[in-house]
Amino acid sequence: MRILIDADGCPVVDIAVRIAKENNIECLILCDTAHFFNKEGATTIIVSQGADSVDFKLVNMLQNGDIVITQDYGLAAMCLARKAIPISQDGMVFDQDNIDALLLARHTAKKIRNAGGRLKGNAKRIVAQDVAFAEKLKKIITTN
Repeated sequence: MRILIDADGCPVVDIAVRIAKENNIECLILCDTAHFFNKEGATTIIVSQGADSVDFKLVNMLQNGDIVITQDYGLAAMCLARKAIPISQDGMVFDQDNIDALLLARHTAKKIRNAGGRLKGNAKRIVAQDVAFAEKLKKIITTN
């Protein structure tokens, strides 16, 4: 088991690295050249900029049972196909029961935006979200 982080725009990198370190689990941070992470206890892998370049690198590195931290539903679906455990930055575990609805919602939102519509953005992140994420990540580690 390893922890792989889709780090571009991920607010829980420090939490995930800390938990990986506490549990002696290898932690890999994947980002493109627009970002740089240098975290003690984690290995940073930088890929060239491009649409989904980090996602494809991450999926190609996956091993059965790896934990993937991402907010990207498409990446989460690919991780599920590779028998990894994707979790969102808010502590939601993506699984076969919720991924289709999430992908449909993403598709619908894209259609609205392409038609000129606007959607409300995410609310400001609060401490409770970090706590929920940390608790869920620890639970995944202990049960797997």
